[in-house]
Amino acid sequence: MLKQALFTSSLIFLCLLHCSILVLAQSPALAPAPSGPTNVTKILEKAGAFSVLIRLLKSTQMISQLNSQLNDSNNEMTIFAPSDSGFSSLKTGTLNSLTDQQQVELLQFHMIPNYLTMSQFQTVSNPLRTEAGGDNSGRFAFNITTTGNSVNITTGLTNTSVSGTVYTDGQLAIYQVDKVLLPIDVFTPKPPPAPAPAPAKPKKKHISESPSTAADASGAVSNYILITFNAVVVYGVAVVAAMFVTL
Repeated sequence: MLKQALFTSSLIFLCLLHCSILVLAQSPALAPAPSGPTNVTKILEKAGAFSVLIRLLKSTQMISQLNSQLNDSNNEMTIFAPSDSGFSSLKTGTLNSLTDQQQVELLQFHMIPNYLTMSQFQTVSNPLRTEAGGDNSGRFAFNITTTGNSVNITTGLTNTSVSGTVYTDGQLAIYQVDKVLLPIDVFTPKPPPAPAPAPAKPKKKHISESPSTAADASGAVSNYILITFNAVVVYGVAVVAAMFVTL
């Protein structure tokens, strides 16, 4: 009887052990924490499928700033990491068409200056401020909604969902997204600036006689005629007087 009980208990234990192994095998594997200070590059390299993101972080020198922030124990960060397939879905030449500043803003748009667990996404307040919008103007913010265990992100140009947890340690959380989050401020064409007003052309002076000018001219002619007439009269009187004297 004792042997039968031990045999039954052993079978139950083996079944439970087998089920536990299956559950662990089906759970998404998190990237192991690198030894030493937090290094986002090493975390993404161990996770795989983030080579474009790593290259962009290095070329913009954002990786140094990010690691420096995270190695200050007072700073927290949540990063939405686009996979290589997410970058490949962009139009050819999209990244190269951005200025250095716009590339930095694009990366910062994927970072939230707080540590958020999957469950905390259900209670965040929208719009969610990102590292690119540190002035609280809302220019670089997006909305998060949840449906069950699904976390959806909307930027106004991009709609996507969190597809997995890459890394989490209580200070830093990295979640995979399969689309690049596009901020409206960078990827919406802006209207061209209004042209500067043309300098005013100098007005040509139009020479025209005003009534007063015409009157002045008419008066001058009249005076000239009057003077001439008076001179003729005087001359005539003088001639007549000379004739009388001669007689």
